[in-house]
Amino acid sequence: MPAMNSNATATKIVIVVAILIGIWLLAPFAVVPAGHRGVLTTFGRVDENVYAEGIHFRWPLAQTMHLMDVRIQKGEGDGDAASKDLQQVHTKVAVNYHLNPERVAAIVREVGDLYAVETRLILPAVQEAVKASTAKYTAEELVTKRPEVRDDIRSALTQRLSKHDVVVDEFSIVNFQFSRSFNEAIEAKTTAEQLKLKAERDLQRIRVEAEQKIASAEAEAKSLALQKQQVTNELLRLREIENMRHAIDKWDGHLPTYMAGDSIPFIQIPNTTPKAKR
Repeated sequence: MPAMNSNATATKIVIVVAILIGIWLLAPFAVVPAGHRGVLTTFGRVDENVYAEGIHFRWPLAQTMHLMDVRIQKGEGDGDAASKDLQQVHTKVAVNYHLNPERVAAIVREVGDLYAVETRLILPAVQEAVKASTAKYTAEELVTKRPEVRDDIRSALTQRLSKHDVVVDEFSIVNFQFSRSFNEAIEAKTTAEQLKLKAERDLQRIRVEAEQKIASAEAEAKSLALQKQQVTNELLRLREIENMRHAIDKWDGHLPTYMAGDSIPFIQIPNTTPKAKR
């Protein structure tokens, strides 16, 4: 009897474990985690409904829940392209993107999972947008107009990926690499421009110094003219005083009958009035 009870217990345990395994294998529920959307397929046919985060019922064996990450993804790529002036340019770029959450069912049906989106859509679109935009600018403009080039590439990339329900969040140019000969030419041009700027600054400095010397000479000349005028005025005043002294020395002590003013106090004006007849 104890042996039979032991066998029965073991059988029950096996049955329970088998049931649990069966339930686990035939799980009638699917969980969509945070940052994802679920796409349900029934015997391979894609359901147009998009399942949000949470628990959802599915028919075991018949239906499968495919999880699609709709969070922001980062993709990097590089490639060679020709500039407008036919310079070879190696460009490295980075793009942040995410799948349109409401359209993941169409993405699964037309493209596949997230890896397929990156390899079939993102990388080819980035390469094409970079080549098309790079061809619009010269090699020098790719450097001097980098923000404009970046916006141009991003616009082309957004337009192309939006057709496949992929949203571009950010795009940046990591680096431009040019041929060695072009880099040497750019360095030579930069050096020449620096020398030109230095020559212009030197010329400006010489011009300013010359103007300062002219201004100093003019100020000195004005100062000398003022001093000369002051000396002349002083000489005239001294001459007047000398004339007054000379007049005083010649004065006989008698005041004149008529005076012509303060400036000639000692000049005798003869009396021309006719004398009255007696």
